[in-house]
Amino acid sequence: MSARSRVALLGATGSIGASTLDVLARHPERYVLHAVAAASSHAAVADIARRFRPRRIAMADPAAAEALRLTLPGAEVEAGAAAVAALAADPEVDVVVCAMVGAAGLRAAHAAASHGKRVLLANKEALVAGGALVVAAARQSGASLVPVDSEHNAILQCLPPALAATTLPPYVEPPPGVSKLWLTASGGPFRDLPAAALREVTVAQALAHPNWKMGAKITIDSATLMNKGLEVIEAHWLFGLPADRLGVVVHRQSVVHSLVEYVDGSLLAQLGAPDMRTPIACALAWPARIASGVAAPAPTGFGQLDFAPPDLARFPCLRLAFEALAAGGIAPIVLNAANEVAVAAFLAGGLPFPAIADAVNHALQGLPLSSAATLDEIDAVDRDTRDRTRRYLETLR
Repeated sequence: MSARSRVALLGATGSIGASTLDVLARHPERYVLHAVAAASSHAAVADIARRFRPRRIAMADPAAAEALRLTLPGAEVEAGAAAVAALAADPEVDVVVCAMVGAAGLRAAHAAASHGKRVLLANKEALVAGGALVVAAARQSGASLVPVDSEHNAILQCLPPALAATTLPPYVEPPPGVSKLWLTASGGPFRDLPAAALREVTVAQALAHPNWKMGAKITIDSATLMNKGLEVIEAHWLFGLPADRLGVVVHRQSVVHSLVEYVDGSLLAQLGAPDMRTPIACALAWPARIASGVAAPAPTGFGQLDFAPPDLARFPCLRLAFEALAAGGIAPIVLNAANEVAVAAFLAGGLPFPAIADAVNHALQGLPLSSAATLDEIDAVDRDTRDRTRRYLETLR
């Protein structure tokens, strides 16, 4: 590579951000961190700035931006959500890593897709809430949406070699010869817990994921299986398959990250350690391969690999996500917004674990058959859903 790819890392202080920085640091000859953004963790961003010397910095929280300016005298720190989105559209940027948590990352992902970037998508909510807009923008500009989620990245690696080597998602049509996509789920910390015991679980127990080290929100989503539901919707937009050709299987070891079923009866799987640096390195360099810092598991050490269908009665969030995808329109926006509010309430304490699914189910009832055609319309549905969900949660206290 004669010129280094310039990377904008949005959501730099989270777990995906930390893993991305680790991979970038291993390949200074290939990549330079051109821009960095975060929500409010200004001290962590200051450390990143000192280490990587990015040319542009943005903080979504204006108060955090001001604090960062005091920490880094002379640094030009942009403030606000619009400033974060502007980094994604920077004409000097080649690669945008979208790792901001929740619906807050939608505008930045859309900006990157609109400006023809190679978009490393770790923010699944961007496609859940705004899939039609982000995909349309990518197709018009020629942008690529390269999945960082281990499951979707595994699917990319298992697609027909000629396709994967020449084109990247989003795909207009399903990949040729593909019958079905199977996303694996660890099952979370409560996969063996009786349904009656779920009301008594604590926040600490829900955050104790058996396999992965992730941020709080995605860890709770993993415990409810909503994370897998959001990934199903994301897979629909990335790979062009309808809901009935997307499946989920519980695989507690988190060694097989996804499987692609072909029309000839073949089933291809990608295996690896549960470390996000592997899919990040893959997404950065695809179709080339670069070192991620992760050692491949020894095949003799896999032991038993278990696969089982998900229990939709105990974990209804996954069922609700499939229903929202089938319903279309504003349903996925509502699903995501209600879930974010309910998860935040659970993390704050005082809300029983099953109430997360109850809140999402309540928000989805009686929705009009309408769609959101602009980012502003998506924001309006998102705000209304959050207000309705907060009012509903008050009735449960």
